[in-house]
Amino acid sequence: MNVETFRQVPVDIEVEQAVLGAVLVDNRRLEPLTTVLKEEEFYDPLHQRIYSTMLKVWEQGRAITPLTLKALMQNDPGVAEIGQDYFVNLAEAAPAVANVRELARIIHDAAVRRELFRIGEDLVNNALDVNVDQPPKAIIESAEKALYRVAENSKYGEGPIDFAESLRRAVENAERAQARGGRISGVTSGFTEIDSLLGGLQPSDLLILAGRPGMGKTSLGTNMSFNAARTWAMDVQAGAELPRGAPVLFFSLEMAAQQLSARILSEQTEIEMWKIRNGKFSESEWEKFVLTMQELSTLPLYIDDTGGISIAQIAARARRLKREKQIGVIVIDYLQLVEPSRRAENRVQEITEVTKGLKALAKELNVPIIALSQLSRGVDSRDDKRPVLSDLRESGSIEQDADVVMFVYREEYYLKSREPDPSSADHAKWLEKCERAHRRAEVLVEKHRHGATNKIDLHFDERFTRFSNFASEAG
Repeated sequence: MNVETFRQVPVDIEVEQAVLGAVLVDNRRLEPLTTVLKEEEFYDPLHQRIYSTMLKVWEQGRAITPLTLKALMQNDPGVAEIGQDYFVNLAEAAPAVANVRELARIIHDAAVRRELFRIGEDLVNNALDVNVDQPPKAIIESAEKALYRVAENSKYGEGPIDFAESLRRAVENAERAQARGGRISGVTSGFTEIDSLLGGLQPSDLLILAGRPGMGKTSLGTNMSFNAARTWAMDVQAGAELPRGAPVLFFSLEMAAQQLSARILSEQTEIEMWKIRNGKFSESEWEKFVLTMQELSTLPLYIDDTGGISIAQIAARARRLKREKQIGVIVIDYLQLVEPSRRAENRVQEITEVTKGLKALAKELNVPIIALSQLSRGVDSRDDKRPVLSDLRESGSIEQDADVVMFVYREEYYLKSREPDPSSADHAKWLEKCERAHRRAEVLVEKHRHGATNKIDLHFDERFTRFSNFASEAG
């Protein structure tokens, strides 16, 4: 005999009744529920409407009682069918629960499971339906977006915390900085003056690293990523309780993963990029290249070079890597190439959605996010080409949402294209400027939500696309 097995969708009507009854018994229990429970998460439509009515009454500062609900919902078809004594029965049957939030989470989790069940059904049906207008890639993207929406709707803050808890967390940050030698509380960037000014890359911060093409912003972002990953590996190997670095997730929207890796190898081996691209190695250089590759292969640096990736996909993949690899820094190269989750009326609105999404993600995962950004062409038309905040391209939301805004500026890049006539009197001055600017870069910290701004000098060796501390190079 064939036996059909039916899997019932997750639902617990008794728990829903218990939560509503608990609020009727003690209205103070409603406030903590608002941080974990939405009306649509109740399975029973009548319970949804009861909860919605409770919220409206509570917002008006009135008491929530069986009589109040009876008066407000007397024309509700569900109440007419089940009887107006239902509200009294809910209150009388309410269990004596110490923490009604736990019951609310059961309802919330059941709602999430029902939505996952629906997404799974749609995924199966779409996969079985051979449709030329819906290739497998489109089905995958649709499922990813649906799962992302579930993840977004499942997020709730912990609500207000008292000042004592806030102070305790502040002291923990100070203790962490002290344990790291009194230098930084965040993740190291590998650059002494940047770490000193920012206290390291701080959790939940959105940092914008901007510059015109040719300034080296990708190189600086790559160097920071490598420094954080390498420091973490070294500290863990040494048995440090609080590693100064962290595993890094690098979204490279412009450059392929192998190109980014080649830059890191060039920096570490001091073999010029043109040799790596053309394969023109001496025997000793090749041996050094291979040994360095083997040495660096264990570093916790994860590169995603998916082109045209959306902010929703970035968030979904970052959450997964945070869970699986404990990533502590996210780098995005670069901001203007990130697609919004939905098309807006103009590009400014799209960039606004991306920056707000990145800031929200930084807070959610409690990690620093470094987003590289292009600058407008207006910089090149000025005599003083040092960038300012108004040069940020396409949206003021970049400046508004960022905790830190840094610009990369190399005077040497512009001087090379402005050589005066060798026979003129200005040529000697030009040579003097070139010598002073040779392999010198500036990082202009123009916004710092948590402290001072400053100009930081770095050394830049374009042969190996490598930034380094200026003082150490000068020494």
